[in-house]
Amino acid sequence: MSILEGMEAWGDESARLRRDFHMHPELAFEEHRTSETIARLLQGWGYQVHGGLAGTGVVGRLSHGTGRRSLGIRADFDALPIHEETGAAHASRNSGKMHACGHDGHTAILLVAARFLAETKRFDGTINAIFQPAEEIGRGAAAMIDQGLFERFDCDAVFGLHNIPGMRTGVFGFKPGIFWAAIDKIDIRLNGFGGHGALPHLSMDPLVAGASIVMALQTIVSRNVDPLESGVVTVGAFRSGEAGNVIPDTANLRLSLRSFTPAVRSILVDRVQAIAAHQARSFGVAMEAEVTPGCPALVNDPAQTAFARRIAAEHFDANAVSDLDRPMSVSDDFALFLQKRPGAYVVLGNGEQSYPLHHPKYDFNDDTILPAASYWVKLAQVFLS
Repeated sequence: MSILEGMEAWGDESARLRRDFHMHPELAFEEHRTSETIARLLQGWGYQVHGGLAGTGVVGRLSHGTGRRSLGIRADFDALPIHEETGAAHASRNSGKMHACGHDGHTAILLVAARFLAETKRFDGTINAIFQPAEEIGRGAAAMIDQGLFERFDCDAVFGLHNIPGMRTGVFGFKPGIFWAAIDKIDIRLNGFGGHGALPHLSMDPLVAGASIVMALQTIVSRNVDPLESGVVTVGAFRSGEAGNVIPDTANLRLSLRSFTPAVRSILVDRVQAIAAHQARSFGVAMEAEVTPGCPALVNDPAQTAFARRIAAEHFDANAVSDLDRPMSVSDDFALFLQKRPGAYVVLGNGEQSYPLHHPKYDFNDDTILPAASYWVKLAQVFLS
């Protein structure tokens, strides 16, 4: 009997588990119900459960045999501040909060794999099932590491996965080397001098200055970044004023920057601040910029990526493997885990008709739970053989 066949009886149960997480989404560092559910299940399956890492993080540790190797598999479990619009029976019951990135599915996958590994015990070594909070704000991985994750739970390698809408259901994608982007955030505050909309010459208009900054920032990637490199500068929020006949005192812009190399990362951060400062000065308004460094680029270890790919090809078939030739401009703080231990991040197809990540109508594809869980089991069995 194959691993997947051995899990078939859990199909409905695994979907219910995932949908329970979906109905009760919790934001970064607030995932108390989710954390308690994970800990309770792991404990029931015989894992040594360690909670409280990064506040709500959980590690389930299970050893078998005499092997000295140890493996870490990570799932994230925080939600997003989005109002859900799926209309599903299992839609969010927490207003303004939603699992719009599939972390409910990632968690269900690892839990099903953890259960199967505990019940079959066909491995020789130690499994560390790592459930991480606060990925969406880029702080959970660092917090777990700072609190001794890899000192307390040594891992010879660490693996993780993320679902990808638009990719065929059940397909596993692999790319060695640079895979996901680094992210940084910048908040810009413009302080002008407001007044009556009929008398603009008596004001210093921060809104017009902000609009000019937004347009000027578009030249960074086209004129400051090597054409053979890539970067993304996104102004995601621009807030200023309340009325059509009032020039406001302030304007606020919020940006996210994505890059794949330290050199481009530095260019983006420096140029945003320089352009904003010069544009603001030309309009006679003051500018303050607050830079919040995010996670670095996610770099897959070539050997561990080849291993993870081989497991997928052998466990399923060649049709289940996609060799990706380009990195992705999204970001994930699993990158910090890969700076500490060799490993690989894998992507999993969520279906070609799926809504995109972070969309209010997105939902995780339950048909991927058992195949992905069986993949984790096979990878663990071979790694710890």
